[in-house]
Amino acid sequence: MLLVSSLLVFVCFSSCKNEDPEYNPTLYQIAIPKFFPTRLNIPSDNPMTVEGIELGRYLFYDGRLSGQTEPDSMMSCGTCHLQSSSFECGINHPKFTGGRPFGITGIVTPHYMLPMINLVWNESGYLWSGQISENNPDASKRTIEDIVGMAVTAPHEFSGDTNKTKALIQSISGYPDLFEKAFGSRTVTMRNISKAVAQFVRTLVSSDSKFDKYMRGEQQLSTQELNGYVMFMTEDGADCFHCHGGSGNPLFTTNLFYNNGKDSVFNDPRDRFSVTGDPTDHGAYKATTLRNIELTGPYMHDGRFKTLEEVVDFYSQGIIWSPYVHPLMHHAYDGGIQLTSSEKADLIMFIKTLRDDTFLTNPTYGPPDKLPDGAAPINK
Repeated sequence: MLLVSSLLVFVCFSSCKNEDPEYNPTLYQIAIPKFFPTRLNIPSDNPMTVEGIELGRYLFYDGRLSGQTEPDSMMSCGTCHLQSSSFECGINHPKFTGGRPFGITGIVTPHYMLPMINLVWNESGYLWSGQISENNPDASKRTIEDIVGMAVTAPHEFSGDTNKTKALIQSISGYPDLFEKAFGSRTVTMRNISKAVAQFVRTLVSSDSKFDKYMRGEQQLSTQELNGYVMFMTEDGADCFHCHGGSGNPLFTTNLFYNNGKDSVFNDPRDRFSVTGDPTDHGAYKATTLRNIELTGPYMHDGRFKTLEEVVDFYSQGIIWSPYVHPLMHHAYDGGIQLTSSEKADLIMFIKTLRDDTFLTNPTYGPPDKLPDGAAPINK
């Protein structure tokens, strides 16, 4: 697969160079961290380039991506996706009380947010339901690129018009040059806007937490953290690893979908069942990564839990059995795993070793000092 992708990238670049000898983008290679999967989900028609990523970072933090120039009507990807909250809005967002984002119109998003982290390894679909997937028969709803276009027009996000967005970005000094360097054309298109932002998002890699350093032999875990790790990785402990991975899955998610026993009645039109039509998917949602999880509350698709302690209490004593609970929820009949107070504390201490401050403060992921025309970026 990787060889095929490399050949496609070569063909793409070669054909572009034949058409325009001045177009010479710099291929960007994602450095795969130790123990991480080597297979990357990068579309063959959007190879990663230094120029594309640079452009994508500007666009990610440019409030004019909404197609508006009035301050009250401007919104950027960075408005909701704060680096300090692992590219969620976080429960203490200055604008979105309680961590529930809403669009320019004031309409709230259907679900709470998922962290925008290590998505280059996700091949199972995006959003809580996996609606955006390579398997979607609708070719406009398959990739991160497609999500960018959806964000511009969705009433609960930018509530904009792609034609206005294209025209506005085209008119801003500096952007036509950047598009030419990234894509070989000075004409701004929505597809190239989407491609650039998607390239930037795929660079958001977290791999330097305390646990990563432990796995690399650079740092030790405390006794309490090690106890929590053992519990995380065992079925007769906290039994977390089936859905959230572990030492053999450094993403700390399978990127699959599970009914984890939150409810007994299922009427959400955006659960996994809405995508697959499979009755066993009623009430199922994506298992989010646990990396930086202490910063990404509130938790679950509906934000019902505000703290990690509440989440652990739920898995310990709050699970509701139904015929749709996933088989990997081994303790559903008992209402949960029944952890003691000390076991809960150990588990939370381990989970907090997945916080990656390098990722949260990496300046290449944050807003640029200024946008191409000198305007200030919008990141809140």
